[in-house]
Amino acid sequence: MKNIRNFCIIAHIDHGKSTLADRLLEFTKTVAQRDMKAQVLDDMDLEKEKGITIKSHAIQMDYVFEGEKYVLNLIDTPGHVDFSYEVSRSIASCEGALLIVDASQGIQAQTISNLYLAMNSNLTIIPVLNKIDLPHAMPEEVKDQIVDLTMCDREDIIHASGKEGKGIDKILEAIVRKVPAPSGDINKPLKALIFDSSYNSYRGIEVIFRVYDGVFRKGDKIKFVATGKDYIADEVGVLRLTKEPRDTVEAGDVGYLISGIKQAREVKVGDTITTVLNPTTDIVKGFEDVKPMVFAGIYPVETSDFEDLRDAMEKLQLNDASLVWEPETSAALGFGFRCGFLGMLHMEIIQERLEREFDQTVITTVPSVQFHAFDTSGVKHIINAPSEMLDPNKIHHIEEPYIKAQIITKADFVGPVISLCMDKRGTLQNQSYLTTDRVEIIFHMPLAEMVFDFFDKLKTISKGYASLDYELIGFRESNMVRMDIMLNSEPVDALSAIVHRDKAYAWGKKLCEKLKELLTRQQFEIAIQAAIGAKIIARETISAMRKDVTAKCYGGDISRKRKLLEKQKKGKKRMRQVGNVEIPQEAFMAVLKID
Repeated sequence: MKNIRNFCIIAHIDHGKSTLADRLLEFTKTVAQRDMKAQVLDDMDLEKEKGITIKSHAIQMDYVFEGEKYVLNLIDTPGHVDFSYEVSRSIASCEGALLIVDASQGIQAQTISNLYLAMNSNLTIIPVLNKIDLPHAMPEEVKDQIVDLTMCDREDIIHASGKEGKGIDKILEAIVRKVPAPSGDINKPLKALIFDSSYNSYRGIEVIFRVYDGVFRKGDKIKFVATGKDYIADEVGVLRLTKEPRDTVEAGDVGYLISGIKQAREVKVGDTITTVLNPTTDIVKGFEDVKPMVFAGIYPVETSDFEDLRDAMEKLQLNDASLVWEPETSAALGFGFRCGFLGMLHMEIIQERLEREFDQTVITTVPSVQFHAFDTSGVKHIINAPSEMLDPNKIHHIEEPYIKAQIITKADFVGPVISLCMDKRGTLQNQSYLTTDRVEIIFHMPLAEMVFDFFDKLKTISKGYASLDYELIGFRESNMVRMDIMLNSEPVDALSAIVHRDKAYAWGKKLCEKLKELLTRQQFEIAIQAAIGAKIIARETISAMRKDVTAKCYGGDISRKRKLLEKQKKGKKRMRQVGNVEIPQEAFMAVLKID
C-alpha cells in the first residue's frame, strides 16, 4: 500500500486539465502511442464537441521512480461550476490534488472554489503553472497569485506545458514524494466506498469504488449497506484505459465491480460495500446530498414513451449522481418528471444525453428555482414549480433562495459587471483588487435571476474574461407572484413562471411578443395574455388566416356576400371555442430567449 498514490486534477474550466492528463498517461506509457488521441479520458461525444469535461474519469498508471514501482490512480475532474458535485466526489476518493493554473489567465473563480473543496478534505495540494509556452503567459505574476492563495513556497510551483509535455517528470516526482500513501488496513473487514457507476446494457451496472480497508476478492458475497442488498462479485478489477480484471483489489486502491445488477435504484453513490460473512461495523461517511439549483420539467413528446423515459432517467442518474428527479403531471404536456439540476449547462447536457444515449425526444419546460411559501397560518410550503403555488389569498409571504456570487474580472469591466448584477436585484458586498488588473467582486443576489442567462451575459460584457462561482446562502423574503400565460383564455401551465412583481409587467409583455412570433397562425384568432391572478397585464393577438368565402359570388346582391361572411364568422367563433392551439417546443423555451 505504501506505493499507491491517489490524486485528482482540479482547475478552472479550460486551464488544461485533460491535456495534462494525456501527457501523464503518455509519459507513464499507460496508453500506447497508437491509441493516443487528444483528451483521451473524455470519452463522451458531447465532451469532445464542447471541449469540456463533464464526467470525472479514473485511470490507473504505473510509474517507476528511483528503482521502485508506484501505482498512481488519477481522476481527471470537470472545471465548470455546474459539475462541482463530480469534483467533490473525486476529492473524497483521493489523498492529493494537482491544482492547475493557466499562466496566461491566472487564478479564476472555480480555481479558488475547487481548491477550498480540496483543502476541506485535507488533501495535499501540488500547484502547477500550466501553458507556460504561450506567448502571452505571465508566469511571475501568476506565481504571486498562487503563493497568496495556497501559502506555498515559490519554489514548489511546477512549471509545465500540457501541449509540449514540459515538466511532466517533475509533476510525477512531486506526486510520489508529497502525496501520502492511502491509510487503511488490509487485515480488517472489507470497507469500500462507491463513488461512481455506469450502465452497461450487456453486463448490468458497473460500480466504481475506492477500497479503504480489507481486500475485495472475485467471487466474494458482498453487501451494499444502504440498500441492504447482497450480490456475488462476478468480476472485480482496476481501471486502465479499458477495464482490467483482477482476482483481488486491495485497501487503498480504486477499482470496478460487475455483479449483474440490473436495477438502477439499487446502486447509490456514497454507499459502503462490505462482505456478507465478515461485515465492517465502520460505515464510510458518504457524500452530502446534492442541492439542486435549477428545476425544470422534462416530458416525453409522445405520452406513451413515459416508461422509457423513466428507465432512461434512472440509467442517467447512475452516471450523474447530481441529477434529482420525481414524477409530475401537467395539463398541457401529460406525464413527465420534475428534475433538479446544478445549473443551466447541466440541464442542457442532461437533455442532450437523453436524446443521444437513450433516443428520447423530450420537451423541457421553463426552468425555475425552489421557493418557500408561508400561508396565513404560518405553515411553510416548498414550491418547486409554478403549478404548486398557493392561492394568492392564502399566502402570508414568499421566500426565495439567495446566492453569494464571486466574480473575478479584469479591472476594465468592473462597471458593466456591477450594473449587470444590480439589474439582477443583486447587492454588492465586497470588491477587492487581487492584482492591479484583476478584481474580485462579491454579490448577494436571488438565484432566480441567475438561472436564465446571467452567465452568458457576464461572459459577453467581460469579453469572456470574467469567471463566476456561487454558493447558496439561504432564503430571504421577497415580493414574488405567479404569472400565467393564457391562450384564448386557457392557462398553459407549462408556460407559467414565478417572477418578482416589479419585473412581471415587462416580463409578461416580452413573453407575449415572443410567443406571437413562435405560434403558427390558425383559421381563428388567438389571444395571448399574461395574467397575475385575475388581472391581465399584457396581451398580443395573432390574427386569423382568412379564407375568401365570397370568391364564388360574382356580381349579385351584397346580402349574398354578407350571408356567407356571417356564416364564416359563426364558424370561426365555434372553432375558437373547440379549436386547440398547437404549441411548438421552441415556445416552451421562449422565456430563455427574452433579453
